Amino acid sequence: MSGYGHEGDERTFAALPPARGAAFARTWWGLAWLKALEDTALDGQQLKAGRRHARAGAVGAVSVRPGRITAVVKDRDGTPYRSDVLVREFTEEEWDRLLDLAVDSAGHIAALLDREMPPHLVEDAAAAGLELLPGIGDLEPECGCEAWDHCPHTTALSYQVARLLDEDPFVLLLMRGRGERTLLDQLQERSAARAARGGRSRGDGDTPGADSTERGSTGGMPGVSAEEVYAEAFLLPPLPAPPAAPQAPGASPSLDTETDPAPGVDPAALEFLATDAAARAHRMLREALDAGAAVDGLSGAVVPGGSLSGGGAPGGGGFDAAVPLLTVAQDAVRLAVESPLPWITARLTAGSDRTRGEMDLATRAWQVGGAAALAVLEEEWTPDAEALAWAAARLAQAWEDDERPVLRRSGGARWTAVGTDAQVRLGEDGRWWPYLKSGARWSPAGPPDRDPATALAAAVAAGPTGAGG
Repeated sequence: MSGYGHEGDERTFAALPPARGAAFARTWWGLAWLKALEDTALDGQQLKAGRRHARAGAVGAVSVRPGRITAVVKDRDGTPYRSDVLVREFTEEEWDRLLDLAVDSAGHIAALLDREMPPHLVEDAAAAGLELLPGIGDLEPECGCEAWDHCPHTTALSYQVARLLDEDPFVLLLMRGRGERTLLDQLQERSAARAARGGRSRGDGDTPGADSTERGSTGGMPGVSAEEVYAEAFLLPPLPAPPAAPQAPGASPSLDTETDPAPGVDPAALEFLATDAAARAHRMLREALDAGAAVDGLSGAVVPGGSLSGGGAPGGGGFDAAVPLLTVAQDAVRLAVESPLPWITARLTAGSDRTRGEMDLATRAWQVGGAAALAVLEEEWTPDAEALAWAAARLAQAWEDDERPVLRRSGGARWTAVGTDAQVRLGEDGRWWPYLKSGARWSPAGPPDRDPATALAAAVAAGPTGAGG
């Protein structure tokens, strides 16, 4: 076979699962491949045996490189045979012609990128003397069983390759001598060169002395007239509807391999992070497709009332509804909430400079209110005069005179009910958070409320031990 393939142009496909009852090819180019095989093989019985082998999953990993496809195929008794099918590679001159044909139409390139074999490219290539798809006699077998014609092993390999071609026509182009990356790079180079020549193919006969003015350009690199593009817009099909979100996140890849990980790399921890990233991406996609949902994009929790800022205090020191990106310490808490594994929680605790007790409180806060609740637990902010006056007015209005508890401000934006272990904390978002003291620690006692009386009642109802940590 000729040696026109470029270095590195080789792909290996994992063994395909059995194809019991399913057609080996659905696309017109996959069916053309099978027709070439069935027209080439002289013995119909060998074809039937090969189909049985392929359906049973007897074909191992398939290697595709310029001019050759290879796989180990097991016989019915388990004996393995190396099997090859040879396909003629194109010469450099033939590839030049094919690349010029592809560049002539953006639709050809778009179809290939969409994993389709454009019929017009095949027809144009045939008119130029290039047969992209194999025909009778073009699939040459070589097998370790030493059969002189297509045997069950090379036939089984060919049937499996039809399945690969169905999914990716670049496999055929690789057999002809160019891998996907090489091919796309060469197409890009030719497209750029074509644009620099004003859209004319090489050899179109540029007139010496002709300048860009004759082409209606004012200088610089020639291009396509915006007026032309706008006029041809009706030729384009409408954009497809957005795809439906999958029902569940994709499974993360398994990193449990025989290869030792690099120093400092923990495969199990990476798998956990990959699973978390897939879950968050899935949630973000569903939220993006679910118009009208009022969602906290960081914690994924639906915010009561659809806003973080409703009812907030006025003034420059009032309540900011903007939600910043999570810090490393905040994200450690989020991950600890999601993790079912104690060793991951322990690593997150140490990595965020928290004690085990502090992490327990932090995860409890996250569970009742995400990043906002965590900030109320771990950060103490001091309202400005206007915001403080607003808070005092809300506290004064929340109870009847004979029911109002004695509240002592405990610094910042925290008020403790005298004689109890209950406390309310005002968040920067204008909501009141119930807290309960157990031992020396204050811990979240429930979700927030716009009414301080309701929040304090929730803390009292939690009891002296109901939420302590």
